Amino acid sequence: MRTRFPILCVAALVLAISPAWSAEKLKALIIDGQNNHDWKACTPILKWVLEDCGLFTVDVSTTPPARSPAEAWKNWRPKFKDYAVVVCNYTGDSWPAEVKSDFEAYVREGGGVVIVHAADNAFPDWPAFNEIIAVGGWGGRNEKSGPMLYWQDGKIVQDNSPGPGGTHGAQHEFIVETRVPDHPIVKGLPAQWKHAKDELYSRLRGPARNVSVLATAFAAPQTGGTGKHEPILMVIDYGKGRSFHTVLGHGPEAMSGLGFQVTLARGAEWAATGNVTLPPPRPGQLTADQAAIREPN
Repeated sequence: MRTRFPILCVAALVLAISPAWSAEKLKALIIDGQNNHDWKACTPILKWVLEDCGLFTVDVSTTPPARSPAEAWKNWRPKFKDYAVVVCNYTGDSWPAEVKSDFEAYVREGGGVVIVHAADNAFPDWPAFNEIIAVGGWGGRNEKSGPMLYWQDGKIVQDNSPGPGGTHGAQHEFIVETRVPDHPIVKGLPAQWKHAKDELYSRLRGPARNVSVLATAFAAPQTGGTGKHEPILMVIDYGKGRSFHTVLGHGPEAMSGLGFQVTLARGAEWAATGNVTLPPPRPGQLTADQAAIREPN
């Protein structure tokens, strides 16, 4: 079963997750344009979640289509430094060298990054990007890319066993478990909450440096999972910058989950500022019994 928040409840919910004070809003930039997922449907939801929480103004920068000639990329030069946080909803062709260099400098000098779901499939051969995301999947990633991460015996294990990076079982609802309850992004959230139907990414591999796994989920064998508690929410330091990596958000159905929305907004604020002012949901809004759903109105 799911708990749905009807339109009449949205205003109350927004008040529950929005700051009580009014200040100049943070600028966020969503990068999209290529993805093996439905980025055209997902970007508007990401934009709505960030704007609806009351903290952000959001711009979108869309790359040229897949396999475009070099000429088509010449005018795509996002001004990363104009933004407090860059939200990656992209996986596809490599960015121009100038854009990659600008992005690295932006994060290294203190910029914030949010990696959403399949964005961690991107750029397997870009060392800095893989440090910024900590772990990723597919794209030829294997043991040479770095260890797999999972939760076992009360701690995160780095597993260097050989094998490909990236897998998932059938889409289903699953329980997200907080592992670092005092981190600002998850502080005040229930220790366990049920997420909407989604892909549960597993066997992600990468440098796994300067990473803290905030939450995990059990990839149950009966749904095609690994039988391990896989990373779901992560934070990574890169230079002076901060990255929030959520593997949630396969498509509109998954993004309708209140837990996804709350952690996305709080994660984006933390990546942008190093702090979280957005309060957690009120008691009973996120539970382990039912997936709470909130759809754009």
